[in-house]
Amino acid sequence: MKRADLQDADCGIAQALGVIGDWWTFLVVRDVAGGTTRFDDLQRELGVSRRALAERLAGLVAHGVLEKRPYSERPPRHDYVLTPKGEGLLPALIALQDWGSRHVMGDGALTATGEQGSAESRRVHDLVGRKLPDVVLERHDGEHVALGAPGDTWSVLYLFPGAFAPGAHNYPPGWGDIPGAPGCTLESLTYAARQADFAAAGVAIRGVSTQRPDQLAAFAEHAKLPYPLLSDQDSKLAAGLLLPTFRAAGVDRFKRLSLLADPGAVIRAVQFPIIDPAGSVAEMLDLIENVH
Repeated sequence: MKRADLQDADCGIAQALGVIGDWWTFLVVRDVAGGTTRFDDLQRELGVSRRALAERLAGLVAHGVLEKRPYSERPPRHDYVLTPKGEGLLPALIALQDWGSRHVMGDGALTATGEQGSAESRRVHDLVGRKLPDVVLERHDGEHVALGAPGDTWSVLYLFPGAFAPGAHNYPPGWGDIPGAPGCTLESLTYAARQADFAAAGVAIRGVSTQRPDQLAAFAEHAKLPYPLLSDQDSKLAAGLLLPTFRAAGVDRFKRLSLLADPGAVIRAVQFPIIDPAGSVAEMLDLIENVH
C-alpha cells in the first residue's frame, strides 16, 4: 500500500503524487505528449535505464494514464499514448513549466514575451525541423482541425495571449501592464489586411489561443477575420511543443510567437520573442520568401 493510501487519503495532491510517483514519470508524460511514443526513443531521450523506464511505463498504463497501441506483432512492439485521463495532466504540465521558467530560470516577473537568447527562446527556436503534434483543435466556428495532418499548403500559426470583442468579455485585470500582452487585436487585423499577400505566397493563416471557442468566435466576428482562429483550451498544442505560456486571471495563455509550417506539418521557421505584433506580420512574409 502506498503512503498516499495511508495518509492524506482525501488530499488530491497526495493521491496524484501516488500515481505520478517521481519526476522521471512526469518527464515520460512530457515526452509522450510531445510525440515520443516508443520505448527505445523514450529511453534515448530521457537517458534513464531501461528497467526504470519499463517500470514507470507499466505504472502509467496500470493507472490508465497511458495506453499501449501495437505497431508490430513480430517482435511485439507498442506505442505509448496518452489516454483522456493522461491528457488531463497536460494543464499541470504547462503550469509546472511556467513556474520553472518564471521562478527558477527567471526573476519571477509576469510577462507575455521573452528575452533573446534565453532558455525559453532557445527552446522555441529548436522547434525548427519538428513536426506539429497530432492534436485536434476546435475552430471558432465549431469545426475541428488536425494540426499534424499533411495538407496542401504552407501555414502560419500565430499564437497570441488573448483577444476579446468589445462588451462581450473584458480583458483580465492589469492586462495592459503585462509586457507583451497588448497588441493581439492589432496583430490579427494586420494579418487580415495582408491575407492576399500570404495567399499569393501559397500560405494559409491560422490564429491560435488558449481562449474558449466562443470567445474566439465573438472576436473573429467583431474583427471580421477572413481566416480561422483555433482554441487550445486543453493545452494539447502547448504541451506537445512545450510552448512558452504565462498565467493571467486563472488562465494559461500563450506568449506571443509564430510558427511557419510546410505542407507536411513540419515547422520551418519561428518568431520569438515578438516585440512588435504588427511588424511581425511583415517579418513573417520575409521569412516565407527566404524559406518557402
